[in-house]
Amino acid sequence: MIAAKYKEMLGAKSVIRELSEYATARGKEIGYENVFDYSLGNPSVPAPEKFKEAVIKLLTECNPMEVHGYSPSLGIPSVKEKVAESLNKRFGMNYTGKHIFMTAGAAGAIAHAVRLVTEPGDEVLTFAPFFPEYHPYIDLSGASLKVVPADTENFQVNFGCFERMLTEKVMAVLINTPNNPSGIVYTKETLENLAKIMTEKAKEYGHDIYLISDEPYREILFAGVEEGYVSQFYDNTISCYSFSKSLSIPGERIGYIAVNPACKEAETLISMCGQISRGIGHNCPTSLIQLAVAEAVDETSDLSVYETNMNILYKELVKLGFTCVKPGGTFYIFPKALEEDAKIFCQKAKNYDLILVPGDSFGCPGYFRMAYCIDTEKVERSLPALRKFVETEYGTKK
Repeated sequence: MIAAKYKEMLGAKSVIRELSEYATARGKEIGYENVFDYSLGNPSVPAPEKFKEAVIKLLTECNPMEVHGYSPSLGIPSVKEKVAESLNKRFGMNYTGKHIFMTAGAAGAIAHAVRLVTEPGDEVLTFAPFFPEYHPYIDLSGASLKVVPADTENFQVNFGCFERMLTEKVMAVLINTPNNPSGIVYTKETLENLAKIMTEKAKEYGHDIYLISDEPYREILFAGVEEGYVSQFYDNTISCYSFSKSLSIPGERIGYIAVNPACKEAETLISMCGQISRGIGHNCPTSLIQLAVAEAVDETSDLSVYETNMNILYKELVKLGFTCVKPGGTFYIFPKALEEDAKIFCQKAKNYDLILVPGDSFGCPGYFRMAYCIDTEKVERSLPALRKFVETEYGTKK
């Protein structure tokens, strides 16, 4: 007998991946340069030279056993120290290597974090719009993900619903800022209010409530947007980071957990990560990539193209009559569709070789996501197709 729950999941595959696969197949028919694929959040800029140089040097000059051998269960100590030093320098924290656990990207970090602070039957809250993969990350741990409805006016936190849903069963709150899919960055006021409510509820219920902060887009911030580090606002914060977007290396699967030193039993939580790994087969990311990111921990790719693309699309979408909250970061924009059913809207868009992702799986029916991590030249070439789609299907002419 095979596992029923995973077989059932075959009927609910990732919409994003399915659309990306469609775009690839369509590209074979008409040339991928003619498919305006806004489906997948795959970085479009090269990794920094410093990362590339570090990999080459490690492969050509270092002891092969150091580069290719097993790393310690909790990660390579020198790498963890460099991550801690970087966070301390940037955000005024006081991490040491004992507060860092190296992971296979932010996904691996979240999978560990939720198991650190929940038992089967507990609840984790997140806020719409949210990354759809949060459901398997959380639900398959034995905990249950509950989604706070979106505040579609600005995509900050819907505090009225949050306070009602923050019951005694909730052991963790999962946030994502800058946010996928909206591109919104939580304000200082939002984070302060979130921390205040969680502190009060933890005291009322007599147990800790942890804040799990999903931060893969932390470095992609646009002009005038204030950088806020979530752990500065709430002691019991577990930061989950990925270098996938900052260094443009998603295929290398490298990130980390950083447990706030002010968190109760912070070092114990990191030690527990090693035991969780035994149960989920994590067993550390590769030694080569750990060592390479340590040499580029304060570097980023040239991320400026994303703001350029955002401004082009935002201006055109507003001109065409879309309701759209302007992103403050990431490489996503999340407009409201021009009809109630975003799935139908996105299906129609495919006829114009525009690949858009409906917002239903993000917890926001009626909206759609565009991942604009593509060449600016292609963004500009997509505009006539977008105009034709809107004018033909909805009679909107601007």
